[in-house]
Amino acid sequence: MRDRLKDLVIGAPLRTEMSAHKRLNKPRALAAFSPDGLSSIGYANQEIYLGLVAAGSAGLSQSFPVALAITALLAVVGLSYFQTIHGYPSGGGSYAVARENLGTLPGLTAAAALLIGYLLTAAVSLTAGVDAIASAFPILWPYRVVLSLLLLVAMTLLNLRGMHEAGTVMAIPVYLFLLAYLPMLAYGAALVLIKGPVPLSIAAPPATRPLTLFLMLYTFSSGCTALTGIEAISNGVPAFKPPEAKNAGRTLVAMALLMGVLFLGSVGLTQALAVISGPQETILSALARRLLGAGPAYFVIQGATMLILAVAANTSYAGFPRLIALLAADDFVPRRLKNVGSRLVFSNGILLLAIATGALIVAFEGDTHALIPLFAVGVFMAYTLSQTGMVVHWWRQRGNGWWPKAIMNGAGALAAGVTLIVVGANKFVEGAWITILLIPTLLVLFLRINSQYEQVARQLSLHGLPSQLVEPPLSPRVVVPNSGPLPPVSAVVVPISGVHRGVLDAVAYARTITENVTAVYVEVEPGAGQRIRREWEQWCSDVPLVVLPSPHRSVVAPLLNYLEESDRQRSDGHLVAVVLPDLVPANWWHGLLHEPNARLIRDALLDRQQLLGLERIIIDVPYYLR
Repeated sequence: MRDRLKDLVIGAPLRTEMSAHKRLNKPRALAAFSPDGLSSIGYANQEIYLGLVAAGSAGLSQSFPVALAITALLAVVGLSYFQTIHGYPSGGGSYAVARENLGTLPGLTAAAALLIGYLLTAAVSLTAGVDAIASAFPILWPYRVVLSLLLLVAMTLLNLRGMHEAGTVMAIPVYLFLLAYLPMLAYGAALVLIKGPVPLSIAAPPATRPLTLFLMLYTFSSGCTALTGIEAISNGVPAFKPPEAKNAGRTLVAMALLMGVLFLGSVGLTQALAVISGPQETILSALARRLLGAGPAYFVIQGATMLILAVAANTSYAGFPRLIALLAADDFVPRRLKNVGSRLVFSNGILLLAIATGALIVAFEGDTHALIPLFAVGVFMAYTLSQTGMVVHWWRQRGNGWWPKAIMNGAGALAAGVTLIVVGANKFVEGAWITILLIPTLLVLFLRINSQYEQVARQLSLHGLPSQLVEPPLSPRVVVPNSGPLPPVSAVVVPISGVHRGVLDAVAYARTITENVTAVYVEVEPGAGQRIRREWEQWCSDVPLVVLPSPHRSVVAPLLNYLEESDRQRSDGHLVAVVLPDLVPANWWHGLLHEPNARLIRDALLDRQQLLGLERIIIDVPYYLR
């Protein structure tokens, strides 16, 4: 029943070989990776307006120059990431580039900064989307937190269904937004050309503070949130259809051009038409109301803005799980975060993102303006490290035309680095200090987790043992039978996840019961069975090994099917006993780092026994980790 409900909500499991057919073409990829970048005008414009309106008409007259500076930065960073895509066609996120070229600590720093950026991008996008619709319907303003959480749940379920489905659904709000906004901007530009600009002195409120260089830098640092999402495509190159790098590069160029047009067009029209927002209204809402009135067209614009801001969180859903899966593969976060779920997505990473984003929305009471200062620091720190790493990458390769590429990435690193300093200095008191404190905290956590995995690897290592299995010391054992008399055991199956000391202990104990012992390995990752078989031949060549394919990446189901088939084939009527190698962590938090396969198999076997009325013997052979 649980499985049927899960299939109803997120869809039936997909076979591993279907992953090649779940790649994204350019239109779907643009929809999947660009909403954050395209929708950033929903909060970047608001931050520019809020920063300059305090200086009255003199301040608001600088909106377009600030937007031009940010767009120039967008062009430099965009070109830099275009080169990253072709330099790292397997996925050149900040973590991979910085770690390979600058070292482990810079790579982990980039990863920590980017993880925080993804979390805050999701929170800001969802709350800004609710602000957009609440501007059209002020009655919704007190319910922003609840509405943001509902949108978060919807985005989570959509992404649990798979990247392909998410890209298809995202195409609707993305292209609706473009079809609604671009004509409105064109109409506004024509209006300005025909009637001329409106003097800001007529509409601007009185100045409450002078226009200073500090205010300009503060506004620039706030408006730089318009650049968020530019890295997502370079991190998700493997999600594209072949040729991956070429398609990803073209999609990045299209996204950057659209971002520039939308950002410059909306800020320019806001200044040219002297648009001033009222209380509980965003500046984009005021611009749309000024151009379209309060009729149906205005509500279409606000609805499209809300939708694209809501799906802008999809950039985080596309990037966060992939990045944390890379960290899990390198043993810096719990390994279960690299597991591919039933729908060929990193389900655990998606759920972690949803939980953390929900906590942020509740903690900051759905206030977009309060969240903004936190995430620009992480984003630009990741940009700086990534582009610096690319400079080292080109310098090491020294292929044809390497130095223009190095110069371009160097310009991107310099621009992002200067912006990082400006943003950190101007936003430190307003909340940037939280991000600055969180990054080294995550760095320490990554290193502690990695150290624990290394300790476990040393304890489980077979180094120093003879090349063939010789009875190692037996661990204490726990027998978990059904009630009633125990049937005789004439065959034992030992499920294994690898070849290590804990497995050898379990096999040694199984051989004290009977010589008819078979090891079973469930191949979740294609090709892993060949490696396990080679190691098994070295250490336990006299014990048969059966490798079970798992097209749906489940460990339990293939094993249960194998056991039931073995039971049916036995002529003596005896059931096959199961001996489970079970790693027992030294303390509770270590348990979070290791997948509880033994417990999952044991629980599934006991449930199956109760359902079918079997009397199978299940034996745990614990291996206690220090």
